[in-house]
Amino acid sequence: MSSMESTGGVTRRGALQSALAVGGAAALGGSASADPHPAPPNDARRASPRRYSMKKSINLWAFPYPERMNLRECLQLAKNAGFDGIELNFDLDNDLSPRATARDLRNIRALADKIGIAISGLCSFLFWPFPLSSNDAKKRARGLELAGLMIRAAHDLGTENLLVVPGAVHIPWRTDHEPVPNDVCDRRARAAIARLLPQAEKLRVHLNIENIFFNGYLMTPAEVIAFVDHFKSQYVRVHFDTGNIMLFQFPEHWIAQLGARIKNIHFKEFTKKGTDYSLESFRPLLDGTTNWPALLEALDKIGYHDYLTFEYFHPYLHYPEALVYQTADALDRMLGRK
Repeated sequence: MSSMESTGGVTRRGALQSALAVGGAAALGGSASADPHPAPPNDARRASPRRYSMKKSINLWAFPYPERMNLRECLQLAKNAGFDGIELNFDLDNDLSPRATARDLRNIRALADKIGIAISGLCSFLFWPFPLSSNDAKKRARGLELAGLMIRAAHDLGTENLLVVPGAVHIPWRTDHEPVPNDVCDRRARAAIARLLPQAEKLRVHLNIENIFFNGYLMTPAEVIAFVDHFKSQYVRVHFDTGNIMLFQFPEHWIAQLGARIKNIHFKEFTKKGTDYSLESFRPLLDGTTNWPALLEALDKIGYHDYLTFEYFHPYLHYPEALVYQTADALDRMLGRK
């Protein structure tokens, strides 16, 4: 007898499907009928009950670039995962470096436009080997030179955001950095930004000062505010990093005080339960102790509607695209899009 042959109007396939459905429901301790008390669509256990208008972005450091993926593949993956923008990194090699010409950078922008993803900002680790406040005059000079190239690169890439680390008293992850007294660090940092500002204003690129904390400089909202306001320019703003201050403080408190000075943001997860204070202490989004609902509410109150950029330094060794998709999903839930 064939599987579609019926007995008494019931097919073997239909009977089997019914049995599986009932058995599955029994295994779950319920019935085959719908849950009489389904979770509401705005259930806060699943996602934010509020919808926020901020845009999703991700830093290139979350991708296995350039070892396993080229820039085109990274841009396409970010687009496929649902990101609105991607933050690129300026270094001494690869696609964005001192050797990149204006045409090279404009071609990267054209590629991003073709794929359909914005370049949300430009970032760089070069502020650490070449600090703008270094005791070594040659390093300071090289830092200024590189920062000038970054301003030009941001302009050519079509982004108005450049993350700037203005100085460092201490750099825990570098053994070649001689500690700089706080007052000297502050004086040199202000002088460096003053040197860079005319070019930034001319090219309409914002010098967004990042709160680092681990560098022993600009440790409180009041210090950041005093530094930024000193220049009296709309092109010196704040790049706020949620994770960098989580060791001893709370990002939602900073947001309320920094207010409209915030021009761009890194969403970085951190756990206060750990004891590792290196770059290894940062986690994928939601795998930490950040109070994301309070943080998003604080951003909403100051009228921030721009990019939220996930920053993470360790692409997954296997199936690296998983981190990108997981991050997009986490941001969707935080923003009430799911």
